[in-house]
Amino acid sequence: MQPTVFSMEKHQFFRFTCSPGVTCFNACCRNLNQALTPYDVLCLKQFLEMSSGDFLNRYTEESTGPGTGLPVVSLRFSDADDLACPFVADAGCRVYPARPASCRSYPLARGVSRNRETGRLTECWALIREPHCLGFRNGQPHTVEEWVDDQQLATHNRMNDIMLELISRKKQFRPGPLMPFERKRIYTALYDLDAFRDDPSYRDSILGASADTQSKTGALDLLLVAMDWVRENVLTPSPRKA
Repeated sequence: MQPTVFSMEKHQFFRFTCSPGVTCFNACCRNLNQALTPYDVLCLKQFLEMSSGDFLNRYTEESTGPGTGLPVVSLRFSDADDLACPFVADAGCRVYPARPASCRSYPLARGVSRNRETGRLTECWALIREPHCLGFRNGQPHTVEEWVDDQQLATHNRMNDIMLELISRKKQFRPGPLMPFERKRIYTALYDLDAFRDDPSYRDSILGASADTQSKTGALDLLLVAMDWVRENVLTPSPRKA
């Protein structure tokens, strides 16, 4: 059966509770396709105390977004039959404090559209009720706004909005496939942040500062710099042919 989707306003209430006491606990961590945003990758690799390269090699797979032509990073499932998240355990999520934005949002989904002329963002929310999910039975009441605050989604949403702007810029200035080296540069900058920071071919254009200054830059600040670097150095209008 297909899930039922309801449009929601931020002040509207819904009832939902997920805990080990709900019999479907952990079911939503299986049989899914879990794409990760650049900020998701940053949070997870920091929580696991891994380099970005080690995290990507161990836990993820890369593909090309069919609608964007941009690199997409998804979790590699631990069991091909079960399609279980590699971080799920009987007791729950092993990386819960660093869980991805889509996990934090569930059972809500956030959509954003950008006005090309004004740049203004319009946010919309939907409640997703899947047939297997029992969290709606006797769940605690929340407004959408309360859920966003409780699940600490503000920074995730802000970073995802910046990613949306990059996707829009790609569609506007660079429609169609990217050159392989361009895809590689975007992948490195957005996802393999440690390699981006340490590679001399990027270093001079990252901050225009000494290596010592760069080493003191916070991880979130560095991701913001990397996103800006992609915007200004890769997703630019293609030169016109003579």
